[in-house]
Amino acid sequence: MAGILAWFWNERFWLPHNVTWADLKNTEEATFPQAEDLYLAFPLAFCIFMVRLIFERFVAKPCAIALNIQASGPQIAQPNAILEKVFTAITKHPDEKRLEGLSKQLDWDVRSIQRWFRQRRNQEKPSTLTRFCESMWRFSFYLYVFTYGVRFLKKTPWLWNTRHCWYNYPYQPLTTDLHYYYILELSFYWSLMFSQFTDIKRKDFGIMFLHHLVTIFLITFSYVNNMARVGTLVLCLHDSADALLEAAKMANYAKFQKMCDLLFVMFAMVFITTRLGIFPLWVLNTTLFESWEIVGPYPSWWVFNLLLLLIQGLNCFWSVLIVKIACKAVSKGKAGKWNPLHVSKDDRSDIESSSDEEDSKPPGKSPHTATTTNGTSGTNGYLLTGPCSVDD
Repeated sequence: MAGILAWFWNERFWLPHNVTWADLKNTEEATFPQAEDLYLAFPLAFCIFMVRLIFERFVAKPCAIALNIQASGPQIAQPNAILEKVFTAITKHPDEKRLEGLSKQLDWDVRSIQRWFRQRRNQEKPSTLTRFCESMWRFSFYLYVFTYGVRFLKKTPWLWNTRHCWYNYPYQPLTTDLHYYYILELSFYWSLMFSQFTDIKRKDFGIMFLHHLVTIFLITFSYVNNMARVGTLVLCLHDSADALLEAAKMANYAKFQKMCDLLFVMFAMVFITTRLGIFPLWVLNTTLFESWEIVGPYPSWWVFNLLLLLIQGLNCFWSVLIVKIACKAVSKGKAGKWNPLHVSKDDRSDIESSSDEEDSKPPGKSPHTATTTNGTSGTNGYLLTGPCSVDD
């Protein structure tokens, strides 16, 4: 174990040339980041999760009820032992061949069976009240941590001149505000890592899991080798759009559509501007070029920049989703009103639901007619609604 630890903490990997761990030990004159500080994130992550439960129960839920958001879920599928067995043991999304077989077995038309499976899937989805409470918690935290980050950074020299991120590196003392900011962000993302298995499941669960993993690794990595100054720029920049998205989702759940549309447009503009403009031109410029000029490359420098480039790749991925949603909204707006958060098949949806018009119609008489009707949109005739959620 001693050999493994010595290999892992190799100074020639983590630190610039001629710098040792002994040089970064805490003294009476200066405090530097220490790897053992990061253990604080685990109990704090648990505390954040408990605060979330209390917040959702005693703050978010009363707010939702005041906005007339009900806890009732989607329509319940009528009991059917045969369909329930297929749903639980075989598939939740039967193909055309299986639908036709079930139609003959039950003497139902295909459209009715499709509706049953859709309603049965929706039964496992959380209610609007649950989604509102989750969004309100995220909105409150993102707003707080972004506000704190801005207030902290505006007093630092490296916000106004990024070259200060590398002057006298790595002998840059750790201040109390910087330590609090870093540990708070790390604790929050650890809490997301654990809670995402119980939170609302979305289509990009794997991408979000990768994002949280990369973010945790990036925060930990930059803290250990004292790249915390530029790390604070990355954190604050990526927190800038998140509160707007959660606010748009809350407005959507409360059915304040004009406010929802406005907040979504603001979110899209801030997200694309910060992630595709400011981040590469400002942050990546200093980590790739200014640091090369002032400090010079070394092994952990390469890893740090590769992680930042991976984050940028995820930013591009989510920017494409946002542009797709905007394009769908614009095209739909030609025939109706502007509605960016309710466009056909959302790339990241909270819940599946059919239109009220479809559910109010009687079952189709012919299986072939029903299949043809539902196949035209590629989504089995129902829309996927709910706001796109781009989480950092």
